Amino acid sequence: MDVKAVTKYVRISPEKARQIGRLLQGKPVNEALAVVTLSPRKAARLFEKTLKSAIANAEHNNKIDASDLIVKTAVVGPGPTLKRFRPRARGMAGRIQKKTSHFTIILTDD
Repeated sequence: MDVKAVTKYVRISPEKARQIGRLLQGKPVNEALAVVTLSPRKAARLFEKTLKSAIANAEHNNKIDASDLIVKTAVVGPGPTLKRFRPRARGMAGRIQKKTSHFTIILTDD
């Protein structure tokens, strides 16, 4: 049985968040929680929230014990980009792109 949790419109670039996502794939839930709890990165805090949500979904909706779960996939996809401008010299404008991400975690009990 696969259980899914999604967090959308997170204000972090997908490239930075994918580094943490790669660490979680294939690990048991307890070990994955330890990884995101001990990591000092912003993406780890955000993945922790999504991972806890997926665990709660599995326990509440499907009556699956949390100790049996394994992280099947931890995917970070790009979200919409906020486009801003910063004044530059000689009347020009520099473009600033504030990227967002969508986190998806799928847990399995196989």
